[in-house]
Amino acid sequence: MSRERAAEYHHAGSSDERDEGFEQIKKYEDFTTIDWIQDAIVERNRRLRTARKLHSSYVGHGTRWEVALAWTWSKLTIFADGAQSWFVVSLVGACIGVNAALISIITAWLSDLKMGYCYDGWWLNRQFCCWEIENDDASCDSWHRWSTALPVRWFVYVIFAGTFCFTAAHLVRSIAKYAAGSGISEIKCILGGFIMKGYLGFGTFFVKSITLPLVIASGLSVGKEGPSVHVACCIGNLVASLFQRYSLSQGKMREILTASSAAGVAVAFGSPIGGVLFSIEEMSSVFSIKTMWRSFFCALMATVTLSAMNPYRSGKLVLFQVTYDRDWHFFEVIFFVILGIFGGLYGAFVVKFNLQVAAFRRKHLGNFPVSEAVILATITAMVGYFNRFIRIDMTESMSVLFRECQGMEGDYDSICQTSQQWPMVNSLFIATILRLGLVVISYGCKVPAGIFVPSMAIGATFGRMVGIMVKALYKAYPESSMFAVCQHDPQCITPGTYAFLGAAAALSGIMRLTVTVVVIMFELTGALTYILPTMIVLLATKAVGDFLGTVGIADEMIRFSGYPFLEADDEAYNVPVSRAMKTQLHTVPASGICIGDVEERLKTTNVKGFPVVSADGQDVLIGYIDRSELRYVLDRARRVQNISSTTPCSFTSDQDDHIQIEFQVDFPGMATGPAVGIDEDISMEILETTATPGVLKFWPWVNQTPLTVSPQLPLEIAMQMFKRMGPRVILVEDRGVLVGLITVKDVLRFTLTEHSKTCSPWSEAEFDGIIEEVWNWTSDKFYAFISYCRALVRR
Repeated sequence: MSRERAAEYHHAGSSDERDEGFEQIKKYEDFTTIDWIQDAIVERNRRLRTARKLHSSYVGHGTRWEVALAWTWSKLTIFADGAQSWFVVSLVGACIGVNAALISIITAWLSDLKMGYCYDGWWLNRQFCCWEIENDDASCDSWHRWSTALPVRWFVYVIFAGTFCFTAAHLVRSIAKYAAGSGISEIKCILGGFIMKGYLGFGTFFVKSITLPLVIASGLSVGKEGPSVHVACCIGNLVASLFQRYSLSQGKMREILTASSAAGVAVAFGSPIGGVLFSIEEMSSVFSIKTMWRSFFCALMATVTLSAMNPYRSGKLVLFQVTYDRDWHFFEVIFFVILGIFGGLYGAFVVKFNLQVAAFRRKHLGNFPVSEAVILATITAMVGYFNRFIRIDMTESMSVLFRECQGMEGDYDSICQTSQQWPMVNSLFIATILRLGLVVISYGCKVPAGIFVPSMAIGATFGRMVGIMVKALYKAYPESSMFAVCQHDPQCITPGTYAFLGAAAALSGIMRLTVTVVVIMFELTGALTYILPTMIVLLATKAVGDFLGTVGIADEMIRFSGYPFLEADDEAYNVPVSRAMKTQLHTVPASGICIGDVEERLKTTNVKGFPVVSADGQDVLIGYIDRSELRYVLDRARRVQNISSTTPCSFTSDQDDHIQIEFQVDFPGMATGPAVGIDEDISMEILETTATPGVLKFWPWVNQTPLTVSPQLPLEIAMQMFKRMGPRVILVEDRGVLVGLITVKDVLRFTLTEHSKTCSPWSEAEFDGIIEEVWNWTSDKFYAFISYCRALVRR
């Protein structure tokens, strides 16, 4: 290589070292959407700079050995850069596994603390306190109940539940408001490019990790699986932010967050493959093979770490993990279909009425988050204490319901006794109804709250109830042709499998997932023979959900919260883009404008960018400039130039100005995209060189080829462009003339207002009115009761 060529590379490298200044300054604002096209250009320029630095490191006048050593070092640098992503993924997975194990241990201890304490060690839960005793309830002397009197035990149980929930709700309200809720909807939007600063921060992670065991132990009808995904993504964000490669690239960070969401589901269900499928089917709208492998590796590291810590001391990853060694029979398909129908109806019911409750909560209870959570937990404890399947933790309840009758001992052996089958059916039916109502009103309150496990618990109680009834039918009619295959086998029907399939149906009905649930359930049981029944149940659930037009609760909460997220539907709206676009635009003319006018536009508007149009009043589209780039140029220009508010500005390039050609050579691709990646020194050089006396030129920062469409383009095609290409804004031009622009929010606003789905006979307004009447009546009766009590005290 010639000396001139080497010098050229050296000069490019020195310029590249200064080229990161603008990227450090340019940050996305809160509650904005990432422009993936611009982010891809930034990442491309970063790769070019790295390649130039590595190439220039071994190009020079050194000896042959020095060149060889430099070449070897550059290759090692490339290898280390590629291995860094796997190291980050491994570290994230290990941290997620440790956090999940600690949450499981603390949750189990707090849940048992409501019932009693361990005399040998207050820090031990009932399982560890009675580890060497097979039947801990009957012969474990180390475990002491709080009292032998039922009213006292009930009172202590309720007090603990209210205290746990109050502590959690108060911490969430005081320290980290983003720690409330499930987090699935918000994570889904963040992976789609939505910016929510603080949602994945340390405060949210810390508070949610502390309050999640408290909420689950309080007995509130919510789960920890959804919040586990949120906590896992917080860990992924915190760990990846320590590495510059991810802290400067939104796209790279999304890869880590996708892998973290897979690991969160993996540790929640002990299902690494199911976690990867969950991130594909539910969370991420764009999923590459590279991301899939990293997600699998992260989920594997998380589950291996969780298994090594063994929080349940059983060798299992979750408390309700079981293994079935019995086969199923074809006559049971009809009952499997019944379970699938129940799952579809359950999902439709909960999604509809939970949204109504959420609207009521937003309208009337927004200022009382702590009181609402404490009241819900107290009511749940007061009512649920007298039902054995609501009194204990939901995961422990499912571990009982999933089990086969062989070897079942303790308080729950009556679930298999023929003499107790109908009282058990009544108990399971009451538990299903109570849990269903509690889930509807509890999910969405301002504490960490998921809906995975509550839905599975409801499906498990219903499924076990159906299984007991089927077994009773077989006992009553053993000679029936339907049971001919049983051949008087007393264990022909396994009610535990019905509970297992009912849990799968309810989970699929509420989340609208199919393949993910099949794999999760397979990994939970390890029984390949039950893959077909699971698929039959989920197909029935999906058919019922499709018939009723049910949408997953995560997508409904996205729509309810107004987040800019486009669903993956292929609905044809049969309208052009012109029906949904904005026509009242804030533009900047190419010339004839001064700095004061630019600053006034920045001050009086909150738009994220400005289309650049011709100054002759014809609105011919010239380009597009981002708001942050305008601010950047103005701030830097004031440092090196004598400008004032009356200094003229120009947004067009001079055809005779050779600097534009040099700019395109030094920064390839910049002239055809947003001018990002410009550092302070070189930007000042451009300003000084391109600015004619008394005129400040913005043309190097103008995107001269923005994404444009015709106003006659079908709206669904524009939606596909937003989902696949990820632009922040699409300009609409007609024969070169700017006529409007459209964003994701414009599309959502149009689809929700003019093309919303047909409302059900029971509208939201009617439901809200009924609830308000009940609220007013209850308030009047409550105040009347208080007044009556005061009168009695005064007497």
